Amino acid sequence: MTRGMTQATKADNGPSTGLSLKAVAAGLLAAMVGYASSVAVVIHGLVAVGADTAQIVSGLVAVGLSTGLVAMALSLHRRKPISIAWTTPGMALLGAAGPMEGGFSAAVGAFIVTGLLIMVVGLWSPLGRWIAAIPKPLANGMLAGILLKLCLAPFVAVSQAPGVALLVLATWAVVGRVARLYAVPAAVAVALGALALEAPGGGALSGAVWPSLAVVEPRFTWEALIGIALPLFVVTMASQNIPGLAVLATYGYAPPTRPIFLATGAASAVTAVAGAPTVNLAAITAALCASPDADPNPARRWQAAFVAGIGYILLTALAGVTATMVTRSPPVLIEAVAGLALVGAFGSALLGAVQAEENRTAALVTLLVTASGLSFGGVGSAFWGLLLGGAVHLLHVRRPVLRPAE
Repeated sequence: MTRGMTQATKADNGPSTGLSLKAVAAGLLAAMVGYASSVAVVIHGLVAVGADTAQIVSGLVAVGLSTGLVAMALSLHRRKPISIAWTTPGMALLGAAGPMEGGFSAAVGAFIVTGLLIMVVGLWSPLGRWIAAIPKPLANGMLAGILLKLCLAPFVAVSQAPGVALLVLATWAVVGRVARLYAVPAAVAVALGALALEAPGGGALSGAVWPSLAVVEPRFTWEALIGIALPLFVVTMASQNIPGLAVLATYGYAPPTRPIFLATGAASAVTAVAGAPTVNLAAITAALCASPDADPNPARRWQAAFVAGIGYILLTALAGVTATMVTRSPPVLIEAVAGLALVGAFGSALLGAVQAEENRTAALVTLLVTASGLSFGGVGSAFWGLLLGGAVHLLHVRRPVLRPAE
């Protein structure tokens, strides 16, 4: 029995009822870290597929509400620390995909389809098994290829905006040495502070859009469905939902997956019309809510995920200011901050891609094709990377059987 499972079955850690102040603090920390660490990635992804400032603000408000409400509902109903977040690797995918025919409306159509596919996983288990059957090195190779260009951006920024870029990099490195969890939020704060100082008279904040929702009429195109929806679905399942379940299992929690996929898929499909990206199980911040640091008693840790949901809803108040400041900063600076937030994810994906020697070639083909930006027929490189990498994988694993000489 694992250490986490042992902890989750103990009954002598104090009362299982009552408010846990430690869980409340852990939940608020999870929300703040999750938001500050990846909001630049979300904004970068929405900008890349054609969203304007008002649509970005609407997307941030809608995804904050859906993240918070789903986390609160699932954790309260199941009494388990089921943490919900937006798909950070998926938003990096949007940044790599770039604008498509149909503009942001086509991307919104792809968001809706992604949400529906996640719901299908909850209703029809074979689809979930098919996603799980994708060789992990290939899935990791696709993710690493998506993240590579963005993770190079902090160092590209040094040549274009050396002052701010070096300051952001130094902050990230120094704070990460002391408290890794706060490294990216600190770098974001420094970047936004530098932007505010460089704008005379508070120009960076003047004209900030108030948080509000704006309906985007979806368009469904084959290019967006194949180039965004399918890769976004695979990335969300492989790099968020499956690892999120693994984190919960580490600490002894095994919630039923059907209500999770139905709730996150439905929320994603509904809020997509307001420009919101997909929501899913949290993978990184989930440990903050599910570990003993949230509360010694496993029966009370659900409160941390519930409070994190409240935190995401409260943070929607910052959507207008955040979107205005980030979109008015130099694009290379946005990419630099977003890249720093994804360095850890890139390292994990790269290790997962090349660790198994028998799958290394296929995984590297997937990575390189995805990172190349190859586009054919309006379909982005993530799809082609997975397709060509899968072909190489099948070619290598299905070797002809050599008969011994007679």
